[in-house]
Amino acid sequence: PCDATGAFISRDASPPPPPLREKNNYSPFKDRIQFETADFLYTRNQMSAGHIDFLSLLWAASLAKHDDSPPFGGHRPLYETIDAIPLGDVPWDSITLNYKDKEMLPDDAPSWQKADYDVWYRDPRLIVQNMLANPDFKDEFDYTPVREFLPDKDGGGLRHKNFMSGTWAWKQADPAAHGSMFVPIILGSDKTTVSVATGQNEYYPIYASIGNVHNNVRRAHRNALVLIGFLAIPKSEYLKLSYSADKQFSNDPLFRKFRRQLVHSSLAAILESLKPGMTKPEVVRCPDGHFRRVIYGLGPYIADYPEQALLACVVQGWCPKCTARPPDLDSGGISRKEKHTEKVVQNLTVGDAWTEYGIVADIVPFTNDFPRADIHDLLSPDLLHQLIKGTFKDHLVTWVEEYLVKVHGQTKANGILADIDRRIAAAPAFSNLRRFPEGRGFKQWTGNDSKALMKVWLPAVVGYIPSDMTKAIRAFLDFCYLARREVHTKHTLEALDNALGRFHRYRKVFQTTGVRPEGFALPRQHSLKHYVRHIKLFGAPNGLCSSITESKHIKAVKEPWRRSNRYHALGQMLLINQRLDKLAAFRVELKERGMLEGSDAGDSMTRDNAQGLPEEATEVEGARSAGYVRLARTRQRHYPRNVEALAKHLREPQLVESIRRFLYTEIHLNDVQDRATVPIDDCPRFDEKVYVYHSAAATFYAPSDPCGIGGMHREYIRATPSWYGGGERFDCVFVEEQHSDVPPTLRDGMAIARVKRFLSFRYRGVFYPCALVHWFKIIGNAPDPEIGMWQVKRDYNHRTRKAHISTIPLDRIIRAAHLMPKFTSTPVPVDHQPHQTFQRYDRFYVNRYIDHHSFETIL
Repeated sequence: PCDATGAFISRDASPPPPPLREKNNYSPFKDRIQFETADFLYTRNQMSAGHIDFLSLLWAASLAKHDDSPPFGGHRPLYETIDAIPLGDVPWDSITLNYKDKEMLPDDAPSWQKADYDVWYRDPRLIVQNMLANPDFKDEFDYTPVREFLPDKDGGGLRHKNFMSGTWAWKQADPAAHGSMFVPIILGSDKTTVSVATGQNEYYPIYASIGNVHNNVRRAHRNALVLIGFLAIPKSEYLKLSYSADKQFSNDPLFRKFRRQLVHSSLAAILESLKPGMTKPEVVRCPDGHFRRVIYGLGPYIADYPEQALLACVVQGWCPKCTARPPDLDSGGISRKEKHTEKVVQNLTVGDAWTEYGIVADIVPFTNDFPRADIHDLLSPDLLHQLIKGTFKDHLVTWVEEYLVKVHGQTKANGILADIDRRIAAAPAFSNLRRFPEGRGFKQWTGNDSKALMKVWLPAVVGYIPSDMTKAIRAFLDFCYLARREVHTKHTLEALDNALGRFHRYRKVFQTTGVRPEGFALPRQHSLKHYVRHIKLFGAPNGLCSSITESKHIKAVKEPWRRSNRYHALGQMLLINQRLDKLAAFRVELKERGMLEGSDAGDSMTRDNAQGLPEEATEVEGARSAGYVRLARTRQRHYPRNVEALAKHLREPQLVESIRRFLYTEIHLNDVQDRATVPIDDCPRFDEKVYVYHSAAATFYAPSDPCGIGGMHREYIRATPSWYGGGERFDCVFVEEQHSDVPPTLRDGMAIARVKRFLSFRYRGVFYPCALVHWFKIIGNAPDPEIGMWQVKRDYNHRTRKAHISTIPLDRIIRAAHLMPKFTSTPVPVDHQPHQTFQRYDRFYVNRYIDHHSFETIL
């Protein structure tokens, strides 16, 4: 820490107090109500100006009789008040770029050479200073690079998690800047389409973040990822030629060179204000309230492969990270370095550099203008486009379809693919599992579609493809789920290498079967070879994935575009983003000063439903805590309260006995006797009221899945005879084994059961939340060697030949489990519904790919 002048102070010194603000001073708003109203109307509801005016009129008419007035008299005073917020005020500016020697062009020069290109941006230095001063980050922020060594009992070695735990940040230490805080500037860009039906429908946003905030904050955005500019998109429509001529013009080398250089020149101009602070420290306020000297540096750049090739100035088809030559990319090559590229450019012709090294030698990378910036090092791994959309959806899913056509012919392959689609559609319901009622046959794939298909696709294709093909898919899924982990250690990196080795070994089946006779010259698939090095450099890749920037498109581009009048929309979008940032910054300050205590505005969008639970929410705010399961707040009213009558209603004749044995176990907790062998007459008599619930919520620590800042994740377990007016939904669960009446268990003592109802009752004044479950039995002593999943089947009582059921305490349920059928050679009926899956099939796979928590911990 230092003072505002940059003089170092004691580490124990208290931070300087923030500027004084009276407790009830909400200026420029009159009071808290006016601020909350503005934030709700502009940020949460996104109400149009006309609707704000109409609402204000209704308010005014209603309040006039009480000699009162509405918070705002229309949209203009609301907008003016928001504009008056001083916090987060980074105005938009623009620069105009054009073709070199534009004034000397002949009259018949192409229109794109004569055009001016406006690049809109906000000063990234001020944006970064606002981020650094955000008190919201104080508990999720690294002030120095981190090297965390695991103890020998855990395998030793470095622990890689957040960005500053990577070796890249550690190596940036500059003795000349001793005592300063290093602030890596993380950039990301990606073109996005806002409409396919109206004129100019593409935008090219640039985002910025800082490497000091933890990955979970960046994934949750939380103002840690900010829009800083829009790049110009030069288009061949400037010529107003016919389509064929237009297409020919788009491939013109001169135009392509100009388009590439425009991107690099724009980035260099936008980032110019950061350059002085990259060599000379400047003093800024930090999240903990202290001032510190900071040194900026260009950090990783988040981009998909085409943009990586553009940024690294390499030829499409080559790797931007190494010199491996296509078509044999996996043969290896040395790591690309800026010095090596400069030598190639200086000593070879443009054509030789292109063909021998895959370098576009006539483009100057934007990183050349900045110290300590090597674009080849800075390109980050991209889970979304390299793994999920690339290797999985574009490659493996497509190759399996091509294999089926090649082996069976188009007609029979169509029948097999239709059955695979029905298998996918037959997947039992699960919290937040995207449904595929038509299989994978939809026109436009999103990243979420691909992620959802990954969860259920492998069991659906088993039996229709060779064993090696199944093993290749399994190896890739293992790699993908390992790469997505929140924390990496020596063990996970070894497992990642092992999975990649298996994938490379088994994927040869696609070559031998004629699907990929030319081999695997695929840059996105080749990028898997660099993941271990990436993780060591930058920490866990989930904090640098393009899914972060793509999801930001919604708030920063798509929603502002919809709020515009579509005419010269960009200017309106810039203003909307500026106002949103002001409101967000003001809310953070008010919250930090305790001026929003008791506000539930942040939770108002996930109100409980009639059962007392949000529908399928997954993120839980707050610090990490022990996992727990809670019943829905509202019990179901149409069930009998008497246990005997309830047993008849549920058609579960063993219910009464199971509750009595449950009570025996709860009362005799230290009794090691098998409760199934205890004479029923020794069990407590039970004639109390029983209440039924259709759902419960399991909350647990799962930072690799959608979660709150503390890493807590929530999922909903359903046990209802009718789900959304359709068939039944009785979810499966992992149960902590405690008693010998439980069938053989999975690793770590986990058993599998299917919940038939959630129950509660009181006995001798004690409240018992519990669940009536049907048990599954584990098949074999290890997972299936081909698919890597445990198999289970329904368990039956050998004496009575009835389903093995128990009543278990709610706290023995760990979380939900997902079972996929082990499909037979008989095709799935056309009219099959997901709720019929448990009745139609006898054996099931315990789906380890349903989410990352299952993959990492349970199985």
